[in-house]
Amino acid sequence: MHLSGSDLIGFWDRLCAAISVRKVTVMDLSKKFGLDYRLLHAITNGHSWYGNWGYEFGTGCYGLTKEAYKKAVDTLSNLPLSSFSFQGRGPRNRVHTVISLYQSLAETELLTIKDLFSFLLKLVNRKPSQHEFTSPINILVSWTRNEVEEVQQALIKVLLASSACNKAKWATRRTLKGAVSMRVRSSELVDYSLKHLPGKLAANGMVVCSRCNPTSSAVEFRLGPFTNGFTSNSSYPSKEQVISDLTFLFNTIIHPEKKFSYRPKIMRKTIADSARTLLDCKQFMKNYEADHVITETPTDIKLWCHVELSDHPKEDQPSPPPELIVLPIDATVDDLKNEVTSAFQEVYAMYKRFQAEELLGYGKISNLYTLKFLFGANTSVRILGKCPTKHGLSRFRKERGTEEWKVDCTCGAKDDDGEKMLACDTCGVWQHTRCAGIGSSAPSKFECRRCVSSYMKTKKYPISSSSETCKLKTSCRDEATAVACNINVNFGVR
Repeated sequence: MHLSGSDLIGFWDRLCAAISVRKVTVMDLSKKFGLDYRLLHAITNGHSWYGNWGYEFGTGCYGLTKEAYKKAVDTLSNLPLSSFSFQGRGPRNRVHTVISLYQSLAETELLTIKDLFSFLLKLVNRKPSQHEFTSPINILVSWTRNEVEEVQQALIKVLLASSACNKAKWATRRTLKGAVSMRVRSSELVDYSLKHLPGKLAANGMVVCSRCNPTSSAVEFRLGPFTNGFTSNSSYPSKEQVISDLTFLFNTIIHPEKKFSYRPKIMRKTIADSARTLLDCKQFMKNYEADHVITETPTDIKLWCHVELSDHPKEDQPSPPPELIVLPIDATVDDLKNEVTSAFQEVYAMYKRFQAEELLGYGKISNLYTLKFLFGANTSVRILGKCPTKHGLSRFRKERGTEEWKVDCTCGAKDDDGEKMLACDTCGVWQHTRCAGIGSSAPSKFECRRCVSSYMKTKKYPISSSSETCKLKTSCRDEATAVACNINVNFGVR
């Protein structure tokens, strides 16, 4: 039995809902056809693949925000294909040819990058038997049937002339269009007629065949004999070719680490920055709302319980989210205390010795008092309790530990986001190696821009050798901000 990714995440989503999970965070490192799917899916659908199950932007690396993520999605999705199409100046390249191929195959007009990649993904998942053009009779068009037939007969005459010279010769779509362009002024009419030309009969009993040339990415036509079981072949490329073209266009147009020599520099930078933004957003979160919780008995009492500790100072108290406690309709205050104690002991390591003692805001009340007379069926309540510990609660508070370290990167990040970081040898502040312009191998000595600026103000900065010095920049993303210094202090990388 084969389970797809959708099957697995669907099961995971139902499991989380069944056990009343509050929030779930996923790290999107998905790939499809060897491509970064979080980038491709965001362009075609406006959100990550996990967004199909309600996961939204959680935390962006390198100080990115939800607004920056949405802006990058809109920028890439709405890029006009006209910016990459052949404009009649200079030679046609592969990008022009591939885009023109799929524009000619689509039943609807492809205007943006989103339209193009959505159509390519649709073709990948489409069966060969589904590669059938819709009949002109069933399509609402601006031309009459006679007008379409007249253009198609003109195109067939060109194929007849071509086959008279060489019966095996294929004529490209571009050649046929150019041959009749002088007689037919409407380019859209010619495109429409070409799209529905395969299968048409010629006067000599031959029929129009079509194919997609995998080498030139061009749709080609020729006349062939009409026999039993005849097929007009297909103007559509094979699944393998579609994946190859998808990969080519993705890496050539979208991927931020590729070189684009055919676009204006400003557009090239805009596309690269937007793509890098989407690649840097890997963490997505789903919030399972409290109102989605379903209980077996509608008459049960549902209480969201917040806890406070009487034996710890307020500034040292952790602040865990409330726990949902479900009790029968005849439950007492004592039942509530026992359930709260058990729930927080099971969920949090720091509350292993927690004991609920009092309901805040209700004064001294008997443990035998029935809850339904106090709260009703659905509300929140504050519980005061004690949690005796030998070494305090701080060591359990955060997964990252209790180390005192500070993040203050020039990209705006103030906390560890999972990306590689480097600590300044002087001030000890951490920042991203990428933002500091540091490659895969870290330098033996590193001093941040702030410390360098402060040092240069107080005394003349020693000039390092050309092999050790890095130029100082003021911007963060993709610009170097690191300089070499002569302080011999060890460093660490997170």
